[in-house]
Parts: sequence; C-alpha cells; structure tokens
Amino acid sequence: MLLDTGFIYALADQDDAWHARARSYLESTRELLLVPATVIPEVAYLLRERLGPGAETKFAKSLATAELTVESLSRADFARCVELMQRYEEIGLVDASVVTVAERLRLKRIATTDRRHFSYVRPTHFPAFELVP
Repeated sequence: MLLDTGFIYALADQDDAWHARARSYLESTRELLLVPATVIPEVAYLLRERLGPGAETKFAKSLATAELTVESLSRADFARCVELMQRYEEIGLVDASVVTVAERLRLKRIATTDRRHFSYVRPTHFPAFELVP
C-alpha cells in the first residue's frame, strides 16, 4: 500500500480529524507500507512545524527501522510526474510522484486524506485509485 503525506501526518497527530480512521486502518492491514521518497521531506516538515522535533524524530526512526519502506524515483518517474502535473494543474510534484509510483508498481490502493486530488486523477493501470481509509 502506498502512503501519502496526509495519511502519515494523521497517524502522528492525535488531534487530526483523520487520526482514528488512519490508525484503525493501519492496525487492520498487513500490507507492506511504501512511501515515495518525495513524500518524506513534506511529512518531516509538517511534523516538525506542527508537532515538534520529537514527532519528526519518531518519523525518522520509522524509516530507519523499516516500518516504512522508501520507494525511490527514477528519471523516467520524474518525467511522468511532469506529464501528470501538466495534465492536472491542481496537483504538485509530491502528489504526482505518488501517482507515478502507484502506476509503476501497479498499485491500486493509496492511503491518503487527500480525496480532492487523488479522486479525479486517472491512473494508466486502473480506472481509478482505491483511496483508504
């Protein structure tokens, strides 16, 4: 399962409107948790700015202990990101990279709180993404 920024942030912030749903979903799945490398700086920034250095450190530990598996992007992936950003002007590089990695790995399910962007992007490998939780 591919994780987006909002889902990871919701797991960390107990006051987030998505926290309970995200935690419940994560506890109910045994899927490998993949994070595009482009998501990491965005999550780290939000955690440090909104929740403090401890939250960012806990996130870094989840990466260091392989709780989350980082998926790198290739030059071809970034080229696909450009195509997506030109087609869907409302999405930025991070969201485009999530779509690109999902397409390359043929993943249908994205763990995200961002229904606005991911619900209208049409991937090449399925008619639409399955957005959870």
